[in-house]
Amino acid sequence: MGRGEIHGREKTGEISQKYSDEEYLDAVREHEPAGTSEVAEAVGVERQSADYRLRKLEEKDRVESKMVGNSLVWMVKP
Repeated sequence: MGRGEIHGREKTGEISQKYSDEEYLDAVREHEPAGTSEVAEAVGVERQSADYRLRKLEEKDRVESKMVGNSLVWMVKP
């Protein structure tokens, strides 16, 4: 398996995640405001995997994003 994030399937058919939400949140905190590539490198996943998980965290209201110039950056919500 490469550096991607999908780790395996649980008995429920859900894909388990190799890295926890907290690991992503820690990476965002470390680089805040954090670019997707910075988070990906800190966690150890491809940029596309980090983008997917960050968007899921945004849906859960754990992070927020905003455009700075041509870049999307992420911040942990208080």
